[in-house]
Order: sequence, then C-alpha cells, then structure tokens
Amino acid sequence: MVDNLLSRIEELKRRKGAVILAHYYTLPEVQAVADFLGDSLALSIEAQKVEARTILFAGVHFMAETAKVLCPDKKVLIPVPEASCSLADGCEAEAFRRFRARYPGHTVVSYVNTSVEIKAQTDVCCTSSNALKVVESIPAEQPILFAPDRNLGAYVQKLTGRTNMVLWDGACHVHEEFSLEKLLALREEHPAAEVVAHPECRAYITAVADFVGSTAAILDYCGRSDAQEFIVVTEAGILAEMQRRYPRKRFIPAPPDDDTCGCNNCVYMKMVTLERIAACLENESPEVVIDEQVRRAAERSIRRMIEIG
Repeated sequence: MVDNLLSRIEELKRRKGAVILAHYYTLPEVQAVADFLGDSLALSIEAQKVEARTILFAGVHFMAETAKVLCPDKKVLIPVPEASCSLADGCEAEAFRRFRARYPGHTVVSYVNTSVEIKAQTDVCCTSSNALKVVESIPAEQPILFAPDRNLGAYVQKLTGRTNMVLWDGACHVHEEFSLEKLLALREEHPAAEVVAHPECRAYITAVADFVGSTAAILDYCGRSDAQEFIVVTEAGILAEMQRRYPRKRFIPAPPDDDTCGCNNCVYMKMVTLERIAACLENESPEVVIDEQVRRAAERSIRRMIEIG
C-alpha cells in the first residue's frame, strides 16, 4: 500500500510539475517522499528557490502560508488545511492587535509559528534557529514585544539579559508537556546519554539539557558530539531523520507528563498522510490563497528574518 502511494505521488509530481517541502515533524513516510526536508527557517529559504510551478507543503497551515507569501506567483498546495498549530491558534489577529496597542514603540518580533495576519503586524519574524540572532540585531535599548511562544521568548531573554522584552503568553502543546521528573529518571537509566532539547520547552527542561537548539541545530549537534546516545526532548518526528543520518547512534524520545496522550507528537503534523498528499496533487487542491495586502505586509517581516539568517 505504502509503495503504491509513493509511486503514485512520484508520478503525480512529475506530471504536475510539483515539489514537496516537508517538516521534520511529519510522519517518516511523508518525510521520505519530500524533495526537501527541513525546519521552519530552512523551509522558508528553500521555498524561495523552488523553480517548479507548484509547491505542496507537507506540514501545518502557517508553513504553507509562509511559502505562498514568498512565492505569490506559484501554486501552493496544503494537503490538510485543518492542520493548525497550538501557537498560531493561541494568537488571534484581533487580540494581538489590541495587545500591541498596549506597548507602543516596541519592535514586534513574531515566531514563524503564527498566521499570516500576525506576520502582517510584525516588524521581523524569527524561527527557533535564529530567534537569538534576530533579537540581538535590535538595539539593546529598543523594547521588544515577542510572540507567541513564552518559552522561546524567555530562553532568548535569558541568553541576552534583556529586561525590556514583553512576552505574549503562548506555548507549543508538544514542548509544554515534557516531564522533568521522567526526564531525570530516563537520564539515570542512560547515564552516558546527552539530553538535547528544543527552546520551546519550559525553562526547567532546558536548564538540565546538554544542548538546546532548533530541530536543525539538534540534528547537527548529534552529528558533532562524541556521545552515542541522546535523549531527545522535542517532537518525536525528528527521530526518523536522526536515525537516518546517524544509524550507529541511539536516540531515545523523552516522555511527556502523560504517557497515554502521545503529547510528544504534534497531532497536527501527523494529520499529513501519503493519502492526503496524493489526493492534493491529483486535484491540485486545497490551495493556499492570501489577500494581497496582507501578503505584502507579511512578506516584509519574513524577508527581514531571512536576511538576518
């Protein structure tokens, strides 16, 4: 069944002149069919380079929106438009507009995990890969409004020592749920393992990690490190790419607070299946459509992010 779907998708890509961009958190079989696999920053950069007339984004909705903002002349398809994001859902455009009004004169830095309407209200976007660099590019005396992830914002605030940052109160449903008690117990079971964590985790998790970074940074670190075992404190989809790159190393997913809830998996990313991808390519729908005025406003903040790198 999977082999048939993979063959069908490859044939549809050729016939439709399409490429597939996929995030590390999608299902392993979805990652396998991607033309490019990456984190949010890498995918944003890659979207600009695509020469194909059609981009299918295997990921959540805000990622496909970002691709459309950067490539308005291309058809951008999203196989599961209802695949959202707890960070994006928790930062509604009108509520954010009212929040901004309380802090005039602040430079607005928004995580890429937001809707296009939030990006249109933003001075510069960031990802977990470059949030520190983005904040450091802003003069120290300039106050900042950082949204929507309070954990990432607090982590950057700690590294920079900036006291003039206001944080929107949002969090990722995956990274919020990791258990410190269970993580420490797992570390006792595997004393030679290094703990690698995403900065969207709570401060008490990043405080005990051997390395903190974005998904791409974690992948690179695991390749550089002499350690042979790693406890991975981020969305479990990354383990497929880790094992592919470093087959001689062992990667152990950190447990969430509630082992029965599957909380170390993004429910939205896992909605993207080969069946939905094949149907989307066949029908060339659903397609991402963005109001042009909103798109142009969002484009400025995204391009500033990419320029900073």
